[in-house]
Amino acid sequence: MWLAELRFRLLSDTSYSLAEQHIRQYLEALIFQGQLIGREFPTYFADDHFCSRIILPAEDALKPQHHSLRGQQALAALPEAGLSYPKLQLLGQDLMSSHTDPCPSATGYLLFTNFAEQVSPLRCCDHFAPVPLYRLGAGSTTDYEDFIRWQLQYQALDEIQMQQQRVLPKSAENALQQLHSKLNQQGRQLARRVEKFSGKTCYYYLYSGSSPDCSLESSKACPGCGLTWQLSDSWHGLFQFRCDHCRLVSNIAWDCQ
Repeated sequence: MWLAELRFRLLSDTSYSLAEQHIRQYLEALIFQGQLIGREFPTYFADDHFCSRIILPAEDALKPQHHSLRGQQALAALPEAGLSYPKLQLLGQDLMSSHTDPCPSATGYLLFTNFAEQVSPLRCCDHFAPVPLYRLGAGSTTDYEDFIRWQLQYQALDEIQMQQQRVLPKSAENALQQLHSKLNQQGRQLARRVEKFSGKTCYYYLYSGSSPDCSLESSKACPGCGLTWQLSDSWHGLFQFRCDHCRLVSNIAWDCQ
């Protein structure tokens, strides 16, 4: 990931509220295209510039060809608020975050996130490294807002069930762990969309936190088709189960490890 700054120079008189509105619209369009990582971007005014500190998944993230239609429209609207098109300054690599997938073309993908991850929810099957969503090439007429909103809900539920003093722990865990929960139905639909965009296999991570019987955990069957799905060796050091038919991966319940 890269720490960077976007600078919007004043072209004419404007108000803080109008400038803030247009900058926010542009940044939100970048978030939903997977061009920015995170949700909060400190923005300040200095001299004749508005400046926003941002996190990019890759150096090329803000190239015009990666913009969605929403991003193009938000960019074109900036002069209406008396602002120039933004000037990007890369400040350096973020040492506290994961590095973006190095594959020029991944052999497959995995939809995976958790409460601690501030990266793309899409992973490369080869390196288990985050893949910026804009690299899927869905076209400029759409974006990946559904992916980001699914990720936000997943992370919120995961954080609830991870707390020591937990509120609604079973409700949160069930949403993450049950194959046919609304959250996992949405996630699996998104994984199918990845396959449609990319023409490559996309697995979906099915969380497993607790088990009614740890002695039977290693022999559990795929919840989708009922077939054996245990791997001889864990995949990426995290997943002990994979079903190529159902496009599912999972782990031995964390409580049983």
